[in-house]
Amino acid sequence: MRIHRQLGFLASLLLVIHARPIAKPVDDYEIAKNYLESFYKLAPRIPNLTDRESDSLIEKLKEMQKFFRLKVTGKLNRETLEVMKKPRCGVPDVGAFSTFRGNPKWQTNRLTYRIENYTPDMSEAEVDDSIRRALQVWADVTPLRFTRIYSGTADIMISFATRNHGDGLPFDGPRGVLAHAFPPSSGIGGDAHFDDDEDFTFRSSRGKCIVLFLVAAHEFGHSLGLDHSDVRGALMFPTYSFIDPGRFSLTSDDIRGIQSLYGPNRDRNPIQPDPELPTAPNVCDPNLIFDAVTTFMGETMFFKDGFVWRSSPSGSVTQHLISNLWPNAPDNIDAAYEDPVGKILFLFKGKQVWAFKSNIVEPGYPKPLSSFGLPPSVTKVSAAVHDKNSGKTLLFFDIYYYSYNEVMKKMDKGNPKRLADGFPAVTGEVTAAHLIKDNMYLFSGTKVYEFSNGRKLLRVLKNSNFLSC
Repeated sequence: MRIHRQLGFLASLLLVIHARPIAKPVDDYEIAKNYLESFYKLAPRIPNLTDRESDSLIEKLKEMQKFFRLKVTGKLNRETLEVMKKPRCGVPDVGAFSTFRGNPKWQTNRLTYRIENYTPDMSEAEVDDSIRRALQVWADVTPLRFTRIYSGTADIMISFATRNHGDGLPFDGPRGVLAHAFPPSSGIGGDAHFDDDEDFTFRSSRGKCIVLFLVAAHEFGHSLGLDHSDVRGALMFPTYSFIDPGRFSLTSDDIRGIQSLYGPNRDRNPIQPDPELPTAPNVCDPNLIFDAVTTFMGETMFFKDGFVWRSSPSGSVTQHLISNLWPNAPDNIDAAYEDPVGKILFLFKGKQVWAFKSNIVEPGYPKPLSSFGLPPSVTKVSAAVHDKNSGKTLLFFDIYYYSYNEVMKKMDKGNPKRLADGFPAVTGEVTAAHLIKDNMYLFSGTKVYEFSNGRKLLRVLKNSNFLSC
């Protein structure tokens, strides 16, 4: 094992699990301080009541809330604390694909690797194959080529270890740190260490087993120079989640990141990042008509032509591909809404609907529109919005709308209703809809109709009112 030389460049996949129940408010703040000190560079302080509302703590809370798309308050509320207790990665949160400071990279495309020892959880053949395939993930999209050696020092030294294993960064037992790796450099640079207290497996997601291939592919991204990404579904997203290894593929975000360092693979038909993507629409175009609008996890989402714009409560707007945020979603959509109770995002396209918990599609989806009780005559949903005031979801089609009871999971009686009866001010088809606080906004062409909780028309706005144009 080589001696650690560059702690500052550590990239580790760290899952922090707080198993103890939180009984007292002071415990909440203790957890929050430890979390922010570990992941958001909050300066350590002696725990006491007087620093709960300190400027530094508030600012770091806001930073964390913004990253996780929570309501940015600077206060340790229940929603924020729940996120803090979820499994996650130990390096600081960053945006989009990211490389390490100074963009370290290997100066050769011919790299060697060596497996120093094995985990007893798997056969040696399974470990060998997992490591080979994890490296091939990156070779497929770059000029990088990996050769295994069986003695001496390789560029990427791979080992399984427990607790203190000689690099100054001890592992912490089961379900804690899964692995860590170091970016390209001399000495320990490029090496990947896996915590042998974990229960690694070849491909199964059974119980608490961790698929070695998925962890290794992530760690080798660090070994090659990539930091973490905030794109859910990307391999370099900080949190481990199971994906069937047989169906795994890099996202365009991962590909753009690694090719920013090494370029594409020119030896074969390359996998290019989004080679034929249309140019993103100008969201401030006064003639733009959005495909869908919804709130989701505290943000407002605006959809158009395969793109989505996330508008946070603080007013910042970021642009993404739909496929980067929800890898199994359709390329473009007709309607969207969030069920805030189940925290499920529903995306409609044609005669089907997809349901996502975070960025993972729910089992059994996509489903036909009939799963909502819609008749065959409804060939698409043009807009959808959940009204938290009534607990009903409104699904718009042509000049009609349907009222769906989320609690009973069935349509209300008397459907469909004419748009002119429920919202007489709207004269055209509703193309998007969403709720902000108690007011409902119905998009029809380039106009946005604002209704009060009692469905009284308050004013007529433009699309550009919502995106700081």
